[in-house]
Amino acid sequence: MKYLCLVYMEQRTLDAMSQGELDALVRESMANDEEMRRRGQFVAAQALQPTSAATTLRIRGGRVITTDGPFAETKEFLSGFIMIEARDLNEALQLAANIPMARMGSIEVRPVWEHCGDR
Repeated sequence: MKYLCLVYMEQRTLDAMSQGELDALVRESMANDEEMRRRGQFVAAQALQPTSAATTLRIRGGRVITTDGPFAETKEFLSGFIMIEARDLNEALQLAANIPMARMGSIEVRPVWEHCGDR
């Protein structure tokens, strides 16, 4: 079963990191991805640009409305995702616990609907 691990961070935490600390975090993350890939548990991962680069879109009354930035003001922002393959939620949580950003942010683990028509 596929699980999406949504990685949430605080911008000030990332801003406080030195370039060396950030580079080490990226290397550790890539090594974790590679280990999951080796075991057949890695599906995809991608970091996102900061919320300042985001645009929120809504359709209201048949009109498209866009707003610069995220929809909600929060301390934590969605900074990336990792799609994994796991037997069950327990295994998915064990894999998510190895994501380095969990030490400074949070990881939301959510099962993926494999077949939208099967709801």
